[in-house]
Amino acid sequence: MRLLDKTSPAFLYQQVIDFVEHQQKIGALSPGDKLPSLRKLSRQFEISVPTVKQAYIELERQGRVCARPQSGYYLTALQARTLKPRPAKWSHCAPTTVQCRSMIEQVHEAVHLPDTVALGISNPIQVNPPDKTLARLMRSVLSRVAEKAVSYGPPIGDAKLRMQLAFRYQDQGVAINPNDILITNGAQEALSIALQCVAKQGDIIAIESPCFFGMIELIETLGMKALEVYTCTEDGVCLDELASAIKQHPIKACLFSTAINNPLGSMKTDEQRQAIVSLLEHNNIPLIEDDVYSELYFSEQKPKPAQLYSEKGLVMTCSSFSKTAAPGYRTGWLLPGKYEEQAKRIKRAQSCSTAMLQQWTLNEYIQSGDYDRHLCVLRKKLIYNCERMRALIAEHFPSEVCISKPQGGSVLWVRCQSHVNTGAFFQAALEKGVSFAPGVIFSPSGKYANYMRISYGVQWNEQVEDAVKTLGELVFDYSFKQLDQQQAVLKSLDKKSDQQ
Repeated sequence: MRLLDKTSPAFLYQQVIDFVEHQQKIGALSPGDKLPSLRKLSRQFEISVPTVKQAYIELERQGRVCARPQSGYYLTALQARTLKPRPAKWSHCAPTTVQCRSMIEQVHEAVHLPDTVALGISNPIQVNPPDKTLARLMRSVLSRVAEKAVSYGPPIGDAKLRMQLAFRYQDQGVAINPNDILITNGAQEALSIALQCVAKQGDIIAIESPCFFGMIELIETLGMKALEVYTCTEDGVCLDELASAIKQHPIKACLFSTAINNPLGSMKTDEQRQAIVSLLEHNNIPLIEDDVYSELYFSEQKPKPAQLYSEKGLVMTCSSFSKTAAPGYRTGWLLPGKYEEQAKRIKRAQSCSTAMLQQWTLNEYIQSGDYDRHLCVLRKKLIYNCERMRALIAEHFPSEVCISKPQGGSVLWVRCQSHVNTGAFFQAALEKGVSFAPGVIFSPSGKYANYMRISYGVQWNEQVEDAVKTLGELVFDYSFKQLDQQQAVLKSLDKKSDQQ
């Protein structure tokens, strides 16, 4: 057992800090790992608990560890340069249609390529798959429902599942009736129904920038136009920018993720969320809230739904079990607010109903308590993976690269040097067995060419680490090639100047 040198002139708490640094250096501690408890280290070093705590507090002040309520202290990524909010100057965009459909198609196809490490898809349940529990519950359900499992269900979904969802919203203060909830085929159908309730072809929909490419493509498919609104890496959509956009454009609706944006991982406070709802309802503009990541929060408390602050019924909440339980079940839901009748009509016309077997299974999953236990473990593992991935990117990418520090979810938003075009080496990455999401697909106008989205919602192994190293090498190679080309152009210009 290693003891501290109490005869040394160095403070005891500094020796504890040195011990943590040594443990990291020899690989005994990695970013994301939990540090020994205060009492354990106190006993090991035969010093007081306050002395150990002083060391941990100093490490936290330096940004080298983070404290989590009722959990302990965890090592953070030392080398990771955090992606900070952009300056106040923001290049205003005009409403536009999507310009990167081809790249979006390539990203979707890459997810299913064999022998490829899929860092381009956000599938957080890979970190803690609940497949065995769900399979057991589904077998139990099948033994009871028999032929009903292959029959049509009610268009609005299973009554018991809607009741379970209503209870969860009521726990957060949202006075929702089970009959107000519409079960859908994933969140994407919920978003589609919501958009069709409030807008038509040619209408302008305000979106976050950057924004999940599935939303961008959905807006374009419905014949609508997307208007990008500046979104902060920490606080989400900028209220002042949104107010300015409302004055300049006839915005028909807003499609935002105020509780954990994809790809930024930003999250508004409850007060900020209330302010944005008040602004929109003052201007009679509906808010369609994509809420699929709200259960994957890294903070102490789950963010309140935007619907809680609605006074006019103009907020529509869309969510699903795809990011928390089973993406293959394609089970989502919509809280349609004042648009309930339109939503139900569109649902009947669009898909009639949602598969019942999956709904019954998910109802059992929630009712048994297994779902909440799974979420608790999932969040902890995602926090751990997040720190490991940030450290790995910082180690193997150029030092100029900046990395988001998400407040939830399962993805990192990575900014490379301005001359780097991540889409340019997307195919090269696939050939090396790695997929990622190029930044350009997160903007309908083609912004973010030098960004990429990388998922840490993966089963961690050596293949994942090798994949990140490969991406780092590609960024380095692209950077050097671009610099060589620039130097060649400069030499050519100098030669022409000499000849003249």
